[in-house]
Amino acid sequence: MKKILIIEDNNEIRENIGEILELADYQTVLAENGKVGVDLAIKEKPDLIICDIMMPELDGYGVLHILSKKEATASIPFIFLTAKAEKADLRKGMGLGADDYLTKPFDDTELLDSIESRLRKVDALRKDYGNSPEGVNRFIKDVKKHHNLESLTASYEPRLFKKKNEIFRNGDYPNHLYLVVSGKVKTLKSNEDGKELITGIYASGDFFGYEAMLEEIKHEDSAETIEDSSIIQIPKTEFFDLLYTNRDVAQRFIQMLSKNVVDREQQLIDLAYNSVRQRTAGALLKIFEKFGSDSNEPIKVSRDDLSNMVGTATESVIRVLSDLKDEKIIEIQSGKILIKELDKLEQIQKWHVAR
Repeated sequence: MKKILIIEDNNEIRENIGEILELADYQTVLAENGKVGVDLAIKEKPDLIICDIMMPELDGYGVLHILSKKEATASIPFIFLTAKAEKADLRKGMGLGADDYLTKPFDDTELLDSIESRLRKVDALRKDYGNSPEGVNRFIKDVKKHHNLESLTASYEPRLFKKKNEIFRNGDYPNHLYLVVSGKVKTLKSNEDGKELITGIYASGDFFGYEAMLEEIKHEDSAETIEDSSIIQIPKTEFFDLLYTNRDVAQRFIQMLSKNVVDREQQLIDLAYNSVRQRTAGALLKIFEKFGSDSNEPIKVSRDDLSNMVGTATESVIRVLSDLKDEKIIEIQSGKILIKELDKLEQIQKWHVAR
């Protein structure tokens, strides 16, 4: 049973809406003013909020503003009620993030249709789409169906990039968001001495290349395939349509992207504070995860790429690998690395010298 919060200072209207919704098998929570409504929204976590605009204590605009700033309530669908139909009110409410608007007086059908429409849209975006071509295309299909984003491509087809193909380079203007369907991609930077640092490794289900679009700057790193790779390219205009046209769509889309942001932040922290031994262990674990290796399968990675991930000289990484081999944590077979003691490698990555 869906829970709906009704914030309305007119007792008769509030009770009448509550009765209609309960007859339609909704659970209702009633608030007589904006301040009480905010407290109940935070406490009850309703599936949808219906809120009058003109109220004492705290008006509907204030309620929406407060709830939109709180993580726990920001994504709750919000329908305004108003006795006025001036365009200025409509623009202000929708500009603050309201999902719909009902002008008093309204009939039962209008009310229920508006609620059902909003809940269908939210339920559609709560699906577990997954970061795959099928998942992304299902997401786009639902967005087009429920949120009127007809500008989006009907279906994204992956493009094949051969091994060591450049996807974009430092200084290029960003034109696409990229999703790895299969294969491996690395992003890298070079310092003044020409030394490369790998800033990320992306495998199936990973998005990359969007940071420069968000900041409206040129790419500050380059992207290159490590092996033959199949990649979906989402045009820049459609990327921004997904982010800025609708709050619910944006939130779901950001969830699909967010794992990469966390990974990038953690990599920078590791570079700043971890030893070469820790960073090498972390790089091996990341490659092990990205390459989806079976625990009995050795990892194929060049020493140069590994050192670029670690952010140190190749010789230093080779010395650490030699130590790990002597400790029987890894084996080296024809240049490939087999992780024998995954737990010990994880312990090395997490271990910090007391400061």
